[in-house]
Amino acid sequence: MRLWMRIAMVLGLTLAILVPLTMVRGVVHERQEYRRQAVADIARSYAGAQTFAGPVLVVPYQEEIEVEEADRSGIVRTVNKTVQRRWTFFPKTLAVEGLLKPDIRRLDLHEVRVYQWHGTVKAGFEVAIPADAGTGRQRRLGQPYLSYAISDVRGVTVPVLRVDRRTRAVEKGGAPGHHGREGLHAVLDAVRSGQVSTVQTELQLVLAGTESLALVPLGEQNNFSLSSTWPHPRFEGRSPQTRMIDADGFRAGWDIPGVATNAQQGYLAAPRSDDGARAANTLAGVDTVSVSLVDPVDVYSKTDRATKYGLLFVLLTFIGFFIFELTKALPIHPIQYGLVGLALAMFFLLLLSLSEHVEFGWAYLAAGVACIGLITFYLSAVLRSVVRALGFAAMLSTLYAALYGLLVSEDNALVLGAGLLFVVLATLMTVTRKVDWYQLGGRAPSPGRRGPGLPGGMPGD
Repeated sequence: MRLWMRIAMVLGLTLAILVPLTMVRGVVHERQEYRRQAVADIARSYAGAQTFAGPVLVVPYQEEIEVEEADRSGIVRTVNKTVQRRWTFFPKTLAVEGLLKPDIRRLDLHEVRVYQWHGTVKAGFEVAIPADAGTGRQRRLGQPYLSYAISDVRGVTVPVLRVDRRTRAVEKGGAPGHHGREGLHAVLDAVRSGQVSTVQTELQLVLAGTESLALVPLGEQNNFSLSSTWPHPRFEGRSPQTRMIDADGFRAGWDIPGVATNAQQGYLAAPRSDDGARAANTLAGVDTVSVSLVDPVDVYSKTDRATKYGLLFVLLTFIGFFIFELTKALPIHPIQYGLVGLALAMFFLLLLSLSEHVEFGWAYLAAGVACIGLITFYLSAVLRSVVRALGFAAMLSTLYAALYGLLVSEDNALVLGAGLLFVVLATLMTVTRKVDWYQLGGRAPSPGRRGPGLPGGMPGD
């Protein structure tokens, strides 16, 4: 019975250490929230995550139509009304390319990744205005314009637009008369009904943003190409057909036919202002090509992942104490278990605080040396032997080294973690394979049960 009481005590202390480990994870999540606030602050002063859509060619018009309306006395009459409408033409071909130049902005302890996209956007249109306005209808064409939807035009600098090789003035807002922060537009020459005309456009611009850039494939045939010196891109939305990623950066290319995307339908269905302007941030659910400049395992995600293994560290250490206590007949008090468990939990708090000031590897080394050194010093008295304490220190050092390999590995974390657990289980089974648990528990083995080292369960001499 005493054995099972000791086992229950070890399990109870292990669960008790979950409290400080949970508190440490809470601190990690709090620091992650501070970083998100830092990203938002940088975005407000610089420019936010950008979504770029366009161009589209819009031809507004007024049309008189006959409608039936009831007057005040309830009599239905036919009246003429003038309505505002527009045709929206999408590019036949859309080619977008450019270089993302990354940079780092700091706010307090946090680093935020920003960029400047030096982009070129080429689009070709076929504009066909119907000649027949319909019986009894009168139609008056307005001034056509190009519209570019951009999430945050504060990031736009030096835009140069050429339409059929002629430079055009670019104005703020997604449509004439609309001067919000949602995009750019350029007024074009008047078009005539009953004719098919081609329009070739080329926009060159520098677009600043924070962490991510998304492009919307609005053309009937879309060709996108992006490159950067940032070595850790994350592609979202459509995956690139071609990509090259190395220590010098990345290059990625997309070829997207219009029939394979819902971008045009989503653009037409997006909310717009009265003058037809659409904001890029209203294009939720529309297919995009997106790239984010990420740190694949930043200090907060690394520390958060490390705390998930904290309970395993405590449990393995307590099991080591337990086996040592049973085999060496050296009692260890529950308070001594608890103090060692708290020292193991303190490692993760030290790791988080140090990694905000120095590189993660050095922070991990410093926190590990501090905690292992403290535990070794304490166990040399608890276990009444420096050699025994150094043995536990070697075990902890091996565990910390294995955990570091898990944290810095982006693609192999699962297989390394599974391998670590297998090795730990195999070690425990090897160490305890000859332990007579019935004898340690104060009970005799059942008749016919095989005794340790005696074949067939026969009694020894």
